[in-house]
Amino acid sequence: MTVPTSAFSAFALEPFPTVRPGDDLARTIMQVLAQTGSTLQDQDVIVVASKVVSIAEQRYVNLTAVTPTPEAESLSARTGKPATITQLILDESVSYIVAGEHGPVIARHRLGFELTSAGVDRAGTEGAWLLPLDPDSSARALRDALITLAGADVGVVIADSDGRADRRGATCISIGSAGVAPLRLTEHEGKRQEETLTDMITGAAGIILGQRGRGAPVAVLRGISYEPSDDGITMMLHQSPAHQRPE
Repeated sequence: MTVPTSAFSAFALEPFPTVRPGDDLARTIMQVLAQTGSTLQDQDVIVVASKVVSIAEQRYVNLTAVTPTPEAESLSARTGKPATITQLILDESVSYIVAGEHGPVIARHRLGFELTSAGVDRAGTEGAWLLPLDPDSSARALRDALITLAGADVGVVIADSDGRADRRGATCISIGSAGVAPLRLTEHEGKRQEETLTDMITGAAGIILGQRGRGAPVAVLRGISYEPSDDGITMMLHQSPAHQRPE
C-alpha cells in the first residue's frame, strides 16, 4: 500500500515557450526550470498536457486530406461539428454516443479511453491534433530524458482535458504515465479500495494548468507519495487498446 500523502505543493513552469513540431520537450522543460531558478527533485511528478506532447510528436492532421463518410456527415449535422472533425472522431474511436441533443460526442478511443470527441483537438479551421500514438510510451521517453538531464528520479504523467457525459465543463484525466503506479490501494477499518491516483494527480495539476489560453502546459507536483511503476495507464483500463473501429 502507498504511504498516505499529507501535503504537497505544485507549481507551473512558466513562461513556457510555444512548442513546435519536433521539439525536444525534456530539454525545453529543463530550459524553463533553469530560467526560473527551479530544479527537479526525487519523487517529483511532472504533469504535461497531452496537446504539447502531440505537437512535439507531430500528430497534426490537415483537414483538407480528410474525406467525410455518410456517418460523419450525419454526426456533423446532429452536433454542428465540421464533418472533417467528426470523421476524425470516428477514425480515432471504436464506438461513441452523443450525450445530449447536440453533443458532446463521448467516444471510446481506440487506446481504451472514454473521451470527449475522441481527444481530437481542433487547430484553427484547417487542421486538428490527435492524441499521442502511445501516451504511456511518450511518458516513459520523457521521464527517461528528464532523469538523464536533471539527475533526479521523477515520474511523468500526461494529462488530457476532457468533458463528462453527465455534466457541463471540462476536467483533467491521465492518459499516460511513467514512474508512477496509476492505481493506489488504500485501507481503512478493514476496507480496501483502489483509487486512480494518476487522475487525482492530473486533477490537482489542472487547477494551475488551466484550459484554453492558459499557456502553462507543464506543472511540477512535489510531496505526493506514490509507488514507482512503469505499468502505465493501460494497466487500469477495462478495455484493451484497439486499432480500428468494428464494421
